[in-house]
Amino acid sequence: MLRRLWIPVALIVGFVGSGFGPPKGGHYVLTAQQEESTSPRASTPVTFLQINDVYSTVPIDGVGGLARVATLKQQIAAAGKTPVLVIAGDFLSPSVASSVFKGEQMVAALNAAGLDFATLGNHEFDFGSDMLIQRMAEAKWQWIVSNVIDTNTGKPVGNAAPYIVKTYGGLKVGIIGLCLTSEQITPDNLKHLRLIDPIEATTTYLPILKSQGVNAIVAITHLAFAEDRALAQKFPEIDLIIGGHEHFPITATENRTLISKAGSDAKYVARIDLNRRADGLLERFFELIPINASIPDEPKTAAVVADYESRLSKELDVVVGTSRVGLDANSVRMRAGETNLGNLVADAMRAAVGSDITIVNSGGIRGDRIYPAGPITRRTVISMEPFSNVICKIEVPGRIILRALSAAVSKLPASEGRFPQVSGLTMHVDLSAPADSRVSDVRIGGQPLDLDKMYTVATTDYQLKGGDGYDMFIGQRVLVSPEDGPLVSTGLEQYIAAKGEVNPAVEDRITISR
Repeated sequence: MLRRLWIPVALIVGFVGSGFGPPKGGHYVLTAQQEESTSPRASTPVTFLQINDVYSTVPIDGVGGLARVATLKQQIAAAGKTPVLVIAGDFLSPSVASSVFKGEQMVAALNAAGLDFATLGNHEFDFGSDMLIQRMAEAKWQWIVSNVIDTNTGKPVGNAAPYIVKTYGGLKVGIIGLCLTSEQITPDNLKHLRLIDPIEATTTYLPILKSQGVNAIVAITHLAFAEDRALAQKFPEIDLIIGGHEHFPITATENRTLISKAGSDAKYVARIDLNRRADGLLERFFELIPINASIPDEPKTAAVVADYESRLSKELDVVVGTSRVGLDANSVRMRAGETNLGNLVADAMRAAVGSDITIVNSGGIRGDRIYPAGPITRRTVISMEPFSNVICKIEVPGRIILRALSAAVSKLPASEGRFPQVSGLTMHVDLSAPADSRVSDVRIGGQPLDLDKMYTVATTDYQLKGGDGYDMFIGQRVLVSPEDGPLVSTGLEQYIAAKGEVNPAVEDRITISR
């Protein structure tokens, strides 16, 4: 059992800067002890509870779950504190449930859980501006959006507040909300919306907060960590950045600003207590709380979640399209050669991000069967792509593509998950050649591969991190990141739905001399 202790930010910074690190293969987790009356944070007037990048209402592998988060908030309130639950963007999408309910299930669950404040992330735009505005209207919490303007009204999208000022005890807190302006937000999803640079928006609203006499400034952001750091450098008067976008916990300081990101899927809640001392110093006490089975479900939230899970089960049987042929997901064939289902998935991925080619590991395509010709349901799509893999897009020179293809076929004739399914390219594999030089006659768009030319490649976040031997993708230029891309299952469903009927075939994209 972890011993619990509270740690003020100043002590955390000193610890991090001391040169100590986590044990090899492990991580230090900062947790907090049961509140004592003598604890320095016991008298703090406000407790921010942070989640971000939450795509599932239910626990994943036993951790997370919005009903547990709701319980945590209630427990802290029962202890006499003032908890403020905040989500820093990316929750309306993507997920299997969101592909069905368009984020409705997230709004309902967070309403039940007692969410107080939210700002937008890039995935809030996935279903277009009109659906976003509809979901914003359904929310019972306060949206704070400083840099997304509805050009029809000239005001923040969805009647959000560009900033708010709240008083907690003797602490007057000013809050702004900032969304990234990434190119990965599809322009079609920004109809009658205008994104303002976060620095520009902050320049506009910080003087207003100061004029109202706030003595603590909080920015709820969905920006890349480097952008959060730049924000803190530019505006050192910001006391706390409650951030999102990265999917792993981050606690850092930039000058005097505390930057917190709580990971993803509510596996952790970051607790940050604020207090202004008599000498004017703002204290910030930080704790990263694991959300696991030790925290019971809050009944009201659990009931809402269960209702949508039940409805989801029925919605998965909705037909999204049809196939004129059986779709070959036999794992032995899939992991040693081209299959028609592999081609379908690869084509869908390329279409989703507009890349030159796709290289996807066969191990991510599942089912181990021939899916019969006829109707394709959402349930079938998810059985083909059961993982939460995300479609990413990278730009690499031709020599990296050759390295990737060579590594992908290096284990043949054994069936391996690394074997590639491809789109936009053709290749020849000679099994009599050494493992690192089996690939020849690679053509992209019908033209010979140029080792020095830059190409765009659709792949998965799993491969982007070096999974299945694709370590050559690590560190390459990323155009669509794991935080920005759609799920492979979503891309596949949308591709099938757009065509209505598919008829994939083995087309000699990969020829093998045995």
